[in-house]
This record gives sequence, C-alpha cells and structure tokens, in this order.
Amino acid sequence: MQNKFAWITTPDVEWEDKKEMITTALESGIDHVLDLIDVENIKKLGNVKVISNMEDADIYLVGINGEGDGFVDLNDDFTDSVDIANAKKAKSEGKTVCAYIKITDKAHEQLAVKLGSIVDYIILVGTDWTIIPLENIIADLQKTDVEIMAAVRDLDGAKVALETLEHGTDGIIFEANDFNNIKKIAQEVVEASQTNYELKIATVTNVKPLGSGDRVCVDTTDMMKPGEGMLIGSYSKSMFLVHSESLESEYVASRPFRVNAGPVQAYVMVPGNKTRYLSELVAGDEVLIVNSDGNTRTAYVGRSKIERRPLILIEAEYKGQTIRTLLQNAETIRIVDENNNPLSVADVKPGDKVKVFIDTSARHFGIAIDETIIEQ
Repeated sequence: MQNKFAWITTPDVEWEDKKEMITTALESGIDHVLDLIDVENIKKLGNVKVISNMEDADIYLVGINGEGDGFVDLNDDFTDSVDIANAKKAKSEGKTVCAYIKITDKAHEQLAVKLGSIVDYIILVGTDWTIIPLENIIADLQKTDVEIMAAVRDLDGAKVALETLEHGTDGIIFEANDFNNIKKIAQEVVEASQTNYELKIATVTNVKPLGSGDRVCVDTTDMMKPGEGMLIGSYSKSMFLVHSESLESEYVASRPFRVNAGPVQAYVMVPGNKTRYLSELVAGDEVLIVNSDGNTRTAYVGRSKIERRPLILIEAEYKGQTIRTLLQNAETIRIVDENNNPLSVADVKPGDKVKVFIDTSARHFGIAIDETIIEQ
C-alpha cells in the first residue's frame, strides 16, 4: 500500500486565526495548503507547498471560479467545465498542475477522466461520496499518472474516501476549521498508509559465527517499543524480523530508536513493498518499522552507521524454503521467536521457531515483480 496524504483548504477567517489552523496542520504532518490570497504569508510559516491559481503557486490550480473573496468553500459550485486548455498550457510551461472539479453527473465523471491524463493532481468534490460513484472515477483513472484526491468534510468522509475500492483515493483535502478535526484526520491518513505483512513461523536450522564485516546500525527518528523492529534478510524474498534495541541490557543502555540491522549487502523493507540495501540508507530516507503482528509504520532514517564488527549467520527453513541473514554477533542483537519474544543471537539454536516474512514475488531494483530470480 502506498502512503496516503492530506491537504487543507484555509477557512474564511482573519489571518491570525487562519495561521493557527495552518500551524496545527503543519504540526500534524500536513504541509500542502490550498489558498488563493495569502500565499506569501503562508510560506513564512515553514516549508509549505501552496496550491493556488496565482502564477507563483507551488502547485497551479485550474477549474476554480476565481471570483469572489478568494475563499475556497468545498461546498461551493465551481465552473461547470474545467478549462482543459488552461491545464495543458500550464503543464507545457513546466508547472505542477492540480484540477478542481465538482462531480454532479456522468458528464463531470468523464471530464475528470480526461483531466487525469493531463494534470498531476485532481481534486474531486462530491456532495456525498457514499452516493456519488467515487469508485468509478478511481477505476477509470488507475492507469493514469495522476494523484486522485477527494474533498471531505470530516473524519467519516476521510475514511470513506481513503478506503473506497480497496485502494481508495491517493489523498484527501478538507477545510481546516477545527483543531481536533485536523489532528484526527491527519492520524487517519497515517493509519490508512499502514501495511500489514503476514509473518510466518520458520525453524532455525543453522547458526554459524563468522569473521568480521561491515555492519549497519539504522538510527531512526522514532522511538520503537518492545516487539518492533525491521524486516532484514540476505534475500529480498525472505526476511527475519530483527528486533530494535528497545530493551535494557546489562551491557549497554537501550537505544529504542535503533535497529542493529546487519551487513551492508543485506536488504531492508521500506514503504511501498520495496526493499533497499542497508548500505544505501542515508539520513532522510524512509524505512518500515514492523511489529511482531506484522503491522507497520513509516519512520525516517536519522543516521546510518557502518562499523566493522564480528558477524553471525542464521539459517531457517519454512516449507522447504531456506532463509538466511547475517547479523552482528553480540548479545544485544535479537530476532523474534514464535511467541513474540526477543531472542538474542547469542542464544538462538537449531530448532528454535522464529518470525519471518516470505514474499512470493521476485524483486528487480527493490520492486516486487513476477519473475523467477534465484537467491542463495
């Protein structure tokens, strides 16, 4: 599942009140603001992308009436036909373009599909997404390179839009007029982006200490809890759940932001059901934090630290398939057993049952594909 996102439109209030709503949205992780009059003021609040019909907007907006006081009310009627020529012109000038269209009949659905082949984003406005066939538009646009957004009023509307047709819209947009509503919808977007990986129980078949190699510690910007870690493995199709350093030890203090992940050539699962080599990770990259139930959340790499350390090979088997990974040979490095308990590599032995992820797809440049690739 891809990461979902949210934008806000600004309320029709004085700037000081508007500023507080935008700031709350920024603190909640929403950094795209649709506003037609306060572009310069908004940009002073932080690293914000402004969507507007003004020439200096970060994302150029087409399809809006452009008349009146500049306030965008998601319930207003807009122009019946979006200026497709205007969208094409803006794209030819190198602009990132967003189209805004109110869906009231089949003709508007068809217009939305036409726009989807031109613009980068399309905002769909409907009076009731449980009645207006949002799933039809999503299905028609799924093969186009456009981000589909639904205008919603509240948390319930956000849930409907993000879950429609299993895939749901790519994002939502709503008016930022209530502090609690902003926070609740922002959290819903985070939860809608989460993926679950079905973890299997594999049997350890071999444990072998090795010499030294370059191993990677991944320090994230999140604090992990016991039971959380990352999916790591020598093969992109099969990975162990390597536990975070969130547990206290008699040897070192806990480092709940860290996963001592393995050698430089090992794979790590990242958002979008993709893998990266551990050696590739740098500050600012996204990684997946996975718990013992297979639930995930996205975190950012704060630092990737490579050091020379002694290694240990762990092999396991699941239904005839061999799974291997190398980890640092140290008591504080743990995988997760069948009962969701951390198991130190110093204690792991043949016959132990541990949690792993098995993928049926091969991978090419980290992306799952339907192809036969042998890893050994």
